Amino acid sequence: MSRPIHFEIHAEQPTRAAAFYTTVFGWQFSQWGGQDYWLIKTGEGAPGIDGGLIKRMGAAPIEGQAVNAYVCTIGTDDLAATSDKVAAAGGSMALPRMAIPGVGWLGYFKDTEGNIFGVMQNDPDAK
Repeated sequence: MSRPIHFEIHAEQPTRAAAFYTTVFGWQFSQWGGQDYWLIKTGEGAPGIDGGLIKRMGAAPIEGQAVNAYVCTIGTDDLAATSDKVAAAGGSMALPRMAIPGVGWLGYFKDTEGNIFGVMQNDPDAK
């Protein structure tokens, strides 16, 4: 069985995107390879993967268009607080929170570059 080992975020303005993810999730970014590419460290000690940030080579997603990509979901202890951080950092809600029965609460958001990502708060009592 193969598992994801890396993800990439494509951004029109990589420094703006890095600031967004640093503010909301505390991720760390470091430029790599002498080009427009940054490594993303998402944390230590808990299950997860690290990724990369690259300058977008084409047009940004069109508003209202269906998602045409893998959507990464990020864990949180407090979905409401994370939602507030997303808004304060210039992101927006793509879909309101929803219960995943017996698992937790899931919300979908857009970053400053129009990329969609999920945020999940574990809660076995979610209905």
